[in-house]
Amino acid sequence: MQELVNAVSELYKSWSGREPALVDVLPQSGSDRRYFRLHDNDGTTVIGTHGLNIPENDSFIYFSEQFYKKGLQVPEVVAVSDDKTVYLQQDLGDVSLMSILEEKGFVPEVYQLFKESLYQLAKLQVLGDDGLDYEKCLTNKEFGRQAIKADLFYFKYYFLDALQKPYDKQALGEDFDALSSYLTHTEYKYFMFRDFQSRNILVSPLEGGQGDAVNFIDYQGGMKGAPQYDVASMLWQARANLPDEWKEGLLEEYMNSFETIIDNKIDRDIFKSQYNGYVLIRLLQVLGAYGFRGLFERKAHFLTSIPQALRNLKSFLDNNSIGISVPGFKKVLSLCIDEEIIQRFTPVQADENTPLVVKVCSFSYRKGVPVDTSIHGGGFVFDCRGIDNPGRHAEYKEIHGRDKPVMEYLERQTRIQDFLNSVFDIVDISVEEYIKRGFDSLTVNFGCTGGQHRSVYSADALARHLRNKYKVKIELCHREQEAKGWKNPILPLSP
Repeated sequence: MQELVNAVSELYKSWSGREPALVDVLPQSGSDRRYFRLHDNDGTTVIGTHGLNIPENDSFIYFSEQFYKKGLQVPEVVAVSDDKTVYLQQDLGDVSLMSILEEKGFVPEVYQLFKESLYQLAKLQVLGDDGLDYEKCLTNKEFGRQAIKADLFYFKYYFLDALQKPYDKQALGEDFDALSSYLTHTEYKYFMFRDFQSRNILVSPLEGGQGDAVNFIDYQGGMKGAPQYDVASMLWQARANLPDEWKEGLLEEYMNSFETIIDNKIDRDIFKSQYNGYVLIRLLQVLGAYGFRGLFERKAHFLTSIPQALRNLKSFLDNNSIGISVPGFKKVLSLCIDEEIIQRFTPVQADENTPLVVKVCSFSYRKGVPVDTSIHGGGFVFDCRGIDNPGRHAEYKEIHGRDKPVMEYLERQTRIQDFLNSVFDIVDISVEEYIKRGFDSLTVNFGCTGGQHRSVYSADALARHLRNKYKVKIELCHREQEAKGWKNPILPLSP
């Protein structure tokens, strides 16, 4: 981590002419990029980003430069390192529209922020498209027939097939062809954000107390495509779970804004029909992503999002038409939204009255297994010594299982994820039963040679998994590290 701090600090010094007064390490998002807030002595800040995916960095920097020049709601990129792995951008704060929605709920103030976001989206799509070089896109230049089919097959491979239910594969493939062709022939194609949702919208107060500004981040995956896709992404975001009347009202607000910006009337029936098609595509793409991250990569946060995504899909299918006959596809969708499938992905979860506390601890076998002091005793002890030890290498000896280099070594050079997936399967059984039966204590210990690398990483991973999946209370302990004076902060839920 210090190496990354040094890299962003060096770029800051080159740009500003002085060292940063302070560098804050910001929480990591779902990508491999790392973010930093760099402070000057006068109180101003910028955001530093470090990422090894150069094409991704190039796309973000290019789009940002083009959009910022046009006065669109994106951050200004102020400096880029020679190797393009580090860049500095305007600090737009860290309050997302998603966090405001979660804090305040479905109130008029939040509705207005969604309305303003859609207005600014329409400007970004239309004005941002003008003169944009789509050769700079990260992947496809256009969200056309092949890209639509790719999203549909993503759903098929990573969610539908994982259900292990029989269906007519040939009929489904033919319907995929028909639907992708139908949606490709849209009248309007502009810049498509591709991942337009409330967590990628930052809200900050305007100068003089004149309300709030909305700003956009994470558009590096953008391409040319139908504007309805981005609207569908925002209004049908599973985590936001907007009420139907908000979805309907905000769609009308967006169409009003879109007509104003293109200075022309649209055929709203056709626009809505194709919007419905893109809602379906987006819902299925999200299910594919949840399936991949949850069922294959075994990340609990994504597993627990599947039931709401399925309910979103059910609500959509019960109340909307996509304007094209795809009978084989509809049979598959009916299979997915069956109540038995929804319940399969709905785990039992703790609430404020659940007595269970799971104590997760890392330790060194050299100093013995921790003693369980609960009344009933028991629990699990997992031996991490079958995983290759980063401590054998000089560069990792003085750091631990929460340091990025150690984490990357374990994730890329060892079978730590296979090991943890097996642990999750075993511990999940007990946690579910203990919640149902009102038990109050479970201990899970991870041991390795020094209690510094593998066991620390594993204990953190299990604590995060259980909080995300079961919302259960966790006491997290790193025995050897705490003995050295290491304060042990509560880990956040996965983003």
